Amino acid sequence: MPQSGEAYSTQPPVEDSFLDLLVETLEGLDESIRGQFLRQFFRTVAQIDVTEEQSNEYWIRILKRRSDLADHLGRKISLKTAMVDVLSAANLLRVPVLIEYDELKKLQVNAATDALTGLHNRRLFDEYFDKELNRAKRYGQQLAVVILDLHKLKEVNDRHGHLQGDQVLQIAAATLRGTLRNSDFAFRIGGDEFAVLLPQTDSDQAVTLCRRVRSQYENELRPLALEIGVTLDFGVAVHPQDGDQKSALMGLADKRLYELKHSGRAPSRVVPLEPPAAREAAPAPQPAPPPSVPQTAPPPRSAAPPPPAPTIVPPPVQYGEHRKWERVSLAGTKAHAVLTEGSQKSAKVIDLSYGGVALQFDKVEDLPSQFNAVLHVPILPPVRVILRKVHTLRIDGGRTRVGCSFVS
Repeated sequence: MPQSGEAYSTQPPVEDSFLDLLVETLEGLDESIRGQFLRQFFRTVAQIDVTEEQSNEYWIRILKRRSDLADHLGRKISLKTAMVDVLSAANLLRVPVLIEYDELKKLQVNAATDALTGLHNRRLFDEYFDKELNRAKRYGQQLAVVILDLHKLKEVNDRHGHLQGDQVLQIAAATLRGTLRNSDFAFRIGGDEFAVLLPQTDSDQAVTLCRRVRSQYENELRPLALEIGVTLDFGVAVHPQDGDQKSALMGLADKRLYELKHSGRAPSRVVPLEPPAAREAAPAPQPAPPPSVPQTAPPPRSAAPPPPAPTIVPPPVQYGEHRKWERVSLAGTKAHAVLTEGSQKSAKVIDLSYGGVALQFDKVEDLPSQFNAVLHVPILPPVRVILRKVHTLRIDGGRTRVGCSFVS
């Protein structure tokens, strides 16, 4: 026996058939006569009063909207649905009488959602970008835009098939949803491209988030046992320092994305998102000497500089492939940890990785080998963790760097 509602899936409601017949009939009428009829029609069914000329204009927009929705959703859309969508957008239809409200909201969600990943689509990205950029300008706030690209998606499709490629895309979308704050927005804007809007976020915070997303994404891909090094490349631009126009911010983020994508680095290596001139410059000024070398005054300049030390601490934004987990530098941020046992001691968070964290203490004499702490880092809410002390290292100023691993 058919279940309730099945009749509607095989036969359209009577009013839909009537409206379809109305469309065919009005096509053959003179414009002035059609305007007279439509004015009375809108007054009767939608309780709005517009001129004959406006009636003809709205009718054309309704027919076009129905066609666009049908193309996007891949199914027939009723005329009454398109009517409510157009008239509501024009602030003419404040109380929908032609369609159930839930049906209208479902239509609006479907029209703005990417079917494969469930993320917002390019149309909604453009709308949200304009809105958030105007808000940032109005209140003098920062807004970061991130463009992400799936590295080697085409190779996955060619070697493993498009079903596997679709799964790789869906995992990327799920990683974004699980990592972003409630105030952030994620979009699929192209075949292998995603975009993220991060209100009230500076460049360092945005790059930190992108590295965290990429690390988490690569971890989520491991069960697929792909033979191809799939990862997420990204480019970041921030209002107002990188520009105050949408086109300028998008162009810069896209440029930085492709600088990273075509930099010739191994897939697991992070390249800093700084202008080319900054990357071509000398290493960070006055780097701290390696831990094994005592702190001494720098030697005077001479024609023949001394040979470099055996090991040099790399700039915080670059990491070699010898590390098991990518280390994200938190230098220059307010990241810190609060110990939750005993003295309520606090420490600065120097860097963070998937496997552990490096803390900076003024004194560590009474620090146990394992302890509880709450991490306060950019983007994330406070995180309660159990840490095991792995190694300690005296650094300048009498402070101590303590490397800790997360205890499962």
